[in-house]
Amino acid sequence: MNDSILTRAKRRAIWLPLAAVAGLSACTVMPTGPSVMALPGTGKSFDQFRADDYNCRQYASGQVGGVSANQAATTAGVGSAALGTAVGAAAGAAFGGGRGAAVGAGAGLLTGSAIGMGAAQGSAYDIQRRYDYAYVQCMYAQGERVPMPAGYGSTPRRYYYTPPPPPPGY
Repeated sequence: MNDSILTRAKRRAIWLPLAAVAGLSACTVMPTGPSVMALPGTGKSFDQFRADDYNCRQYASGQVGGVSANQAATTAGVGSAALGTAVGAAAGAAFGGGRGAAVGAGAGLLTGSAIGMGAAQGSAYDIQRRYDYAYVQCMYAQGERVPMPAGYGSTPRRYYYTPPPPPPGY
């Protein structure tokens, strides 16, 4: 009877983190395209813009290894939750035998899931940022209008100062 309870606890310890991370990652679906706006360049038709947009999306996707931000978040979250469960089960087994393994797996699951969500958000942000950089560079190279930081749009004013007159008696 003790073995069947332990077996059920192990099964739950394996599937619960996967279900939790999959459910939580579904709540925060990241965009699969650029998060910046691009506009048709001067003298370009909308069809040319659409073709450039398509090509630049393909280019940006290749620059991040074909991984969407959502895929990176899910991979990081599931990996951290599974690792936390395994470490918790091992620590629980070392300190408390069979029952400690189940308790340790549960504690590891909770800790691993929390850490996994942070890792998932960081991974998703990094992938999206790299995708956006590649997309903006490509669209700019194609002659399309893309957002630029405020300081880059204009040249700074030059100020000319006349030197003061020489001191009296010089």
